[in-house]
Amino acid sequence: MSKLEQLEKILKKYNLFAKKSLGQNFLIDDVALDYIIEAGDLNSDDHIVEVGPGTGFLTERLTEKVKKVTAIELDKDMVHVLSDRFKGVDNLELINENALDFEVENAGLKNKKYKVIANIPYYITSPLIKHFLRSNSKPSIMVILMQKEVAEKICGITGKSLITIESQLFGKSEIIHKVPSSSFHPAPKVNSAVLKITVFDKPLVPKDELEDFLRIVKFGFSQKRKKLSNTLSAGLRMETPKVKELLKKVNIDPDLRAEHLEIEDWKRIVAIVKNNN
Repeated sequence: MSKLEQLEKILKKYNLFAKKSLGQNFLIDDVALDYIIEAGDLNSDDHIVEVGPGTGFLTERLTEKVKKVTAIELDKDMVHVLSDRFKGVDNLELINENALDFEVENAGLKNKKYKVIANIPYYITSPLIKHFLRSNSKPSIMVILMQKEVAEKICGITGKSLITIESQLFGKSEIIHKVPSSSFHPAPKVNSAVLKITVFDKPLVPKDELEDFLRIVKFGFSQKRKKLSNTLSAGLRMETPKVKELLKKVNIDPDLRAEHLEIEDWKRIVAIVKNNN
């Protein structure tokens, strides 16, 4: 029986359907599932936080390979389905909650190693990545099935944005596999990709400096079509000639746009801005 047939059987049994309001598109592609599992580098001692288990196709694979799966599902109907499907599976914990409200520490994972694997609605991709990467107890790996364009942006393939820089601060991002829209039911209007983030032990910027660093980077990206000297001038409330002077001191062309800068460039900018405040 194909994954689509299995899905239709499950939905029919519980009189359910994909909810547009929750951005539900169910993955029915075994090849994509294989890539997700492979990207997780799973072993029998792993604790996995799965976000968006849906009807449980990925959950089933995970529970067979790891020590424990904590599955976070917002949709109460899907929690009911999962409770039935995995009755008697001892290494699965189901949590009916918005993943953005999930506290790692409350799940017994404080200062413990865990991995995040997620097939999530596109609209919470960036918030979800930030939620886990900024937590006090970070995952060692994040594997997320997301919109392909967003995955490419995070990796800096199609130009940089704020999420590119933020992701680079916390880990190494790479696209593992591209997933066509036909791999889902119902099929979304865009293609997807499996993104893997291998999280650093420590971010590239000290924790106590992170907020100031990201605040200045955010100023830089506030108006993407404008020159860096203008966006920083507006955000920092500093005269443009003064900003240009500071940028030149750290060998940054004031006429560049934020998307052309690397992490090391931003470090130099943040340092000189702080020294001149």
